[in-house]
Amino acid sequence: MNAFRYEAARADGRTVRGVLEASTRGAATATLSARGLYPVRVEPAPEGRPGLGWHRPAARDMATVIRSLATLVNAGIPLARALQATASVASGLLRETITRVGARVDEGAALGTALADEGPMFSGVTVGLVRAGERGVGLGPALLQAAAQLEREAETRARLRAALAYPLLLAVVGSLSVGMIVLFVIPRFAAILGDLGQALPPATRALIGLSMLARRFGLLFVVLAVPGAALAAEARRRHLRAWHEVLLDMPVVGPLRHALATARVARALGALLGTGTHALTALAIAEDAAGDQAVAARLAEARERVAEGVGLTASLREAKAITDGALQLATVGEGSGRLPELLGRAAEIEEVQAEHRLQALVALLEPALIIVFAALVAFVAAALLQAVYAVRPG
Repeated sequence: MNAFRYEAARADGRTVRGVLEASTRGAATATLSARGLYPVRVEPAPEGRPGLGWHRPAARDMATVIRSLATLVNAGIPLARALQATASVASGLLRETITRVGARVDEGAALGTALADEGPMFSGVTVGLVRAGERGVGLGPALLQAAAQLEREAETRARLRAALAYPLLLAVVGSLSVGMIVLFVIPRFAAILGDLGQALPPATRALIGLSMLARRFGLLFVVLAVPGAALAAEARRRHLRAWHEVLLDMPVVGPLRHALATARVARALGALLGTGTHALTALAIAEDAAGDQAVAARLAEARERVAEGVGLTASLREAKAITDGALQLATVGEGSGRLPELLGRAAEIEEVQAEHRLQALVALLEPALIIVFAALVAFVAAALLQAVYAVRPG
């Protein structure tokens, strides 16, 4: 399927714009005609389609918009007018998206369908909750659940960024400091020592050699590093599932990733099952919410078992899709009829445990970085001092 950007006229003369998925331009035109629109312009959408990469709105901004829409819908305002009012409080790309969604709803499309037409702009969990609300549990409560889900995701990401901020800052500052010493300080010492014409200690010669290599080939290394990083990123994208499986099996990183993925999956399953969504549909949506291809593959395996008649928690256990702690709560919930509630509780516990693991990892990472950079600086200082002490007067 390809993305096509369109401009079309309605029967009342109004112009609508948007993006839709179709196999060909002709198929896109036919889809617009089937919606009662008169296509004016249909062209392939740029690859940087809204909702991808750096242009995707923050989860907290999305949550604010969804919660505003939920408040208006619960107040009894018609959906089309609620979307129009919500678009006025949004900004940038998100405002354009809500405007397109409002136009689709005004044309008669369901809200869940209009959100899904925006591609990756709205997560599968958000679309699934909206569709569940439209099927009978109520659109307003479903939108509130979707907003709460986005807010919790934003809080989790904010905590993770806060925990990693200082180690990253330390690594950047330390690398820049070492780079300044190697590229500017050492060459000056080398020139001074070279004028003396005396033999230098091995450590000093090694340090000066490394500095000369960095100055001579540093730019070439940077130039080659850019396409190399692009090729590595492309290879990672093509083999993302295999890469995630490797990470999931690693001793320290694996449990952390599994706990975070479990929190996302458990929260998505709890929210969807709580709105009456069928287990098979909820598992399919949870695969997108996992954020880990290896965990998503395990969820797909569990979904196949559920389709064969196996219980939900038994299928999750056999596929090792979620952590043991979450499985215990899910098993209790399935037996007591409180599965959505206890899945939500499991998500909270896994998030707390993942945060504790991350804090422990950061607590080890910070002194490790300090020791590494201190050792580098100590080596540079020792090599230069050896050269100074080796200088003989006269």
